[in-house]
Amino acid sequence: MRTTVIIPVYNEAPTIEEVLRRLDRLRIDMRVIVVDDGSTDATPAILARWARGHPDTLVLRKRNGGKGSALRAAIPYVHGDIAVIQDADLEYDPADVPALIDPIERGFADVVYGSRLVGGRPQRVHLFWHRVGNRALSLLTDVFFNTTLSDMESGYKAFRTDVLCDLPLSEDGFGIEPEITAAVCRRHLRIYEIPVSYYGRTYAEGKKITWRDGLTAVRVLIRARRGEADPPPPPEAHPVLVRAAEARDALVHAD
Repeated sequence: MRTTVIIPVYNEAPTIEEVLRRLDRLRIDMRVIVVDDGSTDATPAILARWARGHPDTLVLRKRNGGKGSALRAAIPYVHGDIAVIQDADLEYDPADVPALIDPIERGFADVVYGSRLVGGRPQRVHLFWHRVGNRALSLLTDVFFNTTLSDMESGYKAFRTDVLCDLPLSEDGFGIEPEITAAVCRRHLRIYEIPVSYYGRTYAEGKKITWRDGLTAVRVLIRARRGEADPPPPPEAHPVLVRAAEARDALVHAD
């Protein structure tokens, strides 16, 4: 089966190339779509250099709008049978992708979540209040939608491509995670979870999600439970594809 890996990225110059290298080493039929969400560090130059040598990697550039906005920008370019969302910060190890897509390839699942909270894989000891928040949001999701997800905020998700493309998504920031979860639960899709490695970062190391995103998640879940929907986002400029000339310009600018 053909897999498309979507990588939203914003100012992740220290890690993005290693993420791409690890994906490149996987022995699966794969295409990679990287959405540069208005990075202001060396990320655009790194992506431009990588795109020139890897024709199966598509790089899109857009103004900064958040993870949800970047993910939505990639969806029209997704092809194949399976779509995976991969973060650019190495908190999730690309080596887990084959296990993540396996239940879909075997015909058991429509959606697979990589859980950080079920054990069995390496887990960095991370912030106590983040774990409390994740468990509380997962419990709220389970109550609202009569499910048993252990880690609804997981950034590691795989979908049948037709499922992902059919989800009505409008959240721009990290609210995309509960929005996706609510949408797949409301559709009574076959959701599986597998344990994944988690190499969490501290805020000093570049972690971006905050307690405010937890409040957004609660808002999104409540609206979904009520059957309400946020208004569609305003149209934005079409993402720019990185081409050879743009790659050269990015490298010159970065120098």
